[in-house]
Amino acid sequence: MLTTGALRAHLLAARLAGPVATAREDSLRSYRLFAARDPRILLGLDPEWSWGPADLLRLMADKCGVSADPRHTTGTDVIDPERTLRALDAFAERLSEAARRRLPVLFGTGHPHRLLGFYAALADALSAAGCTVLTPAQGNSVDITTRFGLRTYNLDYVQGVALVREPGVRPTGSETGAHTHSPLPVRAVLGAAAEAGGPLPGLVVGDHGWVCGAGQLGFEAIGLADTDDPALFVGEAEGRVSVVVPLDDAVRSDYYRPLTRYVLNRACLSQ
Repeated sequence: MLTTGALRAHLLAARLAGPVATAREDSLRSYRLFAARDPRILLGLDPEWSWGPADLLRLMADKCGVSADPRHTTGTDVIDPERTLRALDAFAERLSEAARRRLPVLFGTGHPHRLLGFYAALADALSAAGCTVLTPAQGNSVDITTRFGLRTYNLDYVQGVALVREPGVRPTGSETGAHTHSPLPVRAVLGAAAEAGGPLPGLVVGDHGWVCGAGQLGFEAIGLADTDDPALFVGEAEGRVSVVVPLDDAVRSDYYRPLTRYVLNRACLSQ
């Protein structure tokens, strides 16, 4: 079993926490855009409260451990590993509760190149515990506005994890998909599930628009987020997202394996 101390050391060594690769400039830019209600940064969340850049910086300092000093404008951001560990424990508790109640669960990622393996292992463990891992709307198309204009993507599932891919780029079921922040995929998935008469998820697990889009629609959602993704932490502060784990969401995929082991052990879901 991976100890808390061993995981803390791994978080720092892999730069999942501590000094991370996310640029301070990128984080501050995201806070300004969120405050201006830019939909690219809202990720499907419609904030109830008024959030200025200074409010968001204070929130992210509290939730992630980034510097609260507005004069710190360059360099890399920092995530407090203690905050990551506490959030992983809360994340594991939600998974354990879902397993105990055998809730239908939906997994989705906008970071398939990095995080697919992490979510797939959780999906496999919850399935073994008796939860239904949902896969509605497979093959359906979703139009998403990108910096290159409107693009059509197809919904797909790999090992129980939803993602989107550009048509014809990869065969169905292949390991990689497109990076996206959009909430449109989760809206399409949940809409298709409702139209088919259910079941609907009792828990949504993922990142980016998968978490914020589901939470905005009233579904319990938990996920991972970097320092330049304030929407998830705002959703948590406002009560529409249950748990957000602060970490770098774009390191090598194998660096997340110790987190998988830790979460499954904490949730009593190790196989």
